[in-house]
Amino acid sequence: MWDMQSALEVLPRLLEAFATKTLVLTVLGSLIAAVLGLVWTVLVRETPRVISAPVAWLLDVIRMTPLPMQAFLIFHLFVDLDLLTIGIVVLGIHYSTYMAESYRAGVESIRAGQWEAATALSLPKSRTWRAVILPQALRATLPSLGNWAIAMFKDTPFLIVIGVGEMVTAARVYGGNEFRYVEAMTIAGLIFLAASYPTAILMRRLEVRLARY
Repeated sequence: MWDMQSALEVLPRLLEAFATKTLVLTVLGSLIAAVLGLVWTVLVRETPRVISAPVAWLLDVIRMTPLPMQAFLIFHLFVDLDLLTIGIVVLGIHYSTYMAESYRAGVESIRAGQWEAATALSLPKSRTWRAVILPQALRATLPSLGNWAIAMFKDTPFLIVIGVGEMVTAARVYGGNEFRYVEAMTIAGLIFLAASYPTAILMRRLEVRLARY
């Protein structure tokens, strides 16, 4: 049965864990993933095959192996790092491989004539990317990047394998101590919903808006 006293007791703990751990993991991990994803895309597309092939292979390996396994590996390789830092790095690297695919799709949507025009004008590669390609590619991929950030937000509980005390971990600990899992887990789920649903709606509206241009 639902116990309101337990719900009121656990709510502040979950909100604190959300603000200090889950939200920090998501925001900083998303920033790392967005930057790294763009770096991967440029490396795979613009570097010689001796570089691009190993990078593409590494991205496939990261994308096709479970996030908890990667977190466990990084945790044991860098035992001196703070757990929150490890979690941010793991999430950022893991999701950068997915964002790289979104960037790639955006870049490949650019018509070949624009690449040819930049070449005809003798624009340096860096200026071609900065002034011609990226503004259009980012407009096409921004909603997709937002969706990956939401997916990252929902995957933060996987970091329980290395002991990161994010919101779901805090709910589990409270449930174990007080034998009241229903209230703790339900409220944690509602906080996830309250944070992710408005963001999903915003991404959907942004996608519709950008499609008009």
